[in-house]
Amino acid sequence: MSILSSIARIAAGYAATRARYRAARTLYLLPLDIRKDIGWPELGDPGDADIFSAPRPRAAATRR
Repeated sequence: MSILSSIARIAAGYAATRARYRAARTLYLLPLDIRKDIGWPELGDPGDADIFSAPRPRAAATRR
């Protein structure tokens, strides 16, 4: 595995995580009745910092 493929894998993982957080924030900003209609499962606390903050990097994976 080359260094470029490792960097590409890390970048793809970060992009996917960022997209999930952005989608969650977008859905969370919808009115409550619309969220219920589309089946958004968690209503949660609107002051929850995890939803509105940037994704945190995961711990580095161990090598084999």
